Amino acid sequence: MLKLIIIQLLLAIVYASSDLKDKWGSLWQFQGIATFAHLDQFQCLVEPNKDFDIGIIGVPFDTAVSYRPGARFGPRAIRDASQRQYSLRGYNQRAHFNPYQSWATINDCGDIPVTPMDNHLAFKQMDLAFEELLLSRNSAIDSKLPPRFIALGGDHSVLLPHIRALHKIYGRLNILHFDAHLDTWSPEKYPSYWRSDQNDLSHGSMLWQANEEGLTTKNNVHVGVRTRLTDIGDYEDDDSQNWLRIEADDIWLKGPQYVVDKILETIPKNTPTYISVDIDVLDPGNAPGTGTHEAGGFLPRELIHLLRSVDDLTIVGADVVEVAPAYDISEITALNAAQVVFELLTSMVKKGKLSRDLISKEVKVF
Repeated sequence: MLKLIIIQLLLAIVYASSDLKDKWGSLWQFQGIATFAHLDQFQCLVEPNKDFDIGIIGVPFDTAVSYRPGARFGPRAIRDASQRQYSLRGYNQRAHFNPYQSWATINDCGDIPVTPMDNHLAFKQMDLAFEELLLSRNSAIDSKLPPRFIALGGDHSVLLPHIRALHKIYGRLNILHFDAHLDTWSPEKYPSYWRSDQNDLSHGSMLWQANEEGLTTKNNVHVGVRTRLTDIGDYEDDDSQNWLRIEADDIWLKGPQYVVDKILETIPKNTPTYISVDIDVLDPGNAPGTGTHEAGGFLPRELIHLLRSVDDLTIVGADVVEVAPAYDISEITALNAAQVVFELLTSMVKKGKLSRDLISKEVKVF
């Protein structure tokens, strides 16, 4: 008799819980605490025993900028602008795929706590955070693989700690870099008497630093370039660092397919590739909220088309950076950034889980 009463009580609790979930568990898109696309959230740096396949990680750092600050608020703005995305209506009509209802466990990992007071310490924090996230976490689908991350910047220098950690797993990486700027400038080109090792690392020199550290391959592509130059030597320096440049004007003078073909001719599809999207690749009319805006950029539909057209690349990591909401208008920049994250996420999941063969034989962690 006592056993029957206990069972009835347990059933009553279950039914009550289910009833409460039905009554109060469904929110409209503009309600609730903002995680990216309403994803489940936990602090991945604090809870290392929870496995997932793809993480959205905020990197709120902007003290390596050369012009307008404010990208430290980018991760929050992108999350707010992503609220129209959620699993129930997450079907990507361009890719014919819903990344939120597939094999992958996707999580919003919160933010890396980065100090705004000391850049030397900030890069130490970011380096260590990405090492922990990538070298001591397991993918839910395969414990012999690390998870993958899409980083929400932050200024563009946050790319460097991310690819430093990825390099320890995969070796040299191809970089597909959507940006108005080269970001391969040698610090010696900056016209300043005052120099220090830390001051030399900025959101315009991090790809130069990556080349110096041997993190990148010879198969790297800039897309959307229209930057101001010191002189033609800037292009010569860029050439020496193994970059193919696709100008912003190429997309309408030579056509989108020309751009796609040049990317796919340069980057082998079965090799580890990192995609970095500086939102200033878009024209200021479509991305006013950014640190260093340049006239004559892409339309959002052009950027989305290019991302969808190269979705067979093997993406081991990605970022969307330089969203500075203080300069934004009606969330337009953050909205476009959130869409870019959706496209990158779609490509990662649609491609399927990574092959273990990609991992460097020297890595003993997984």
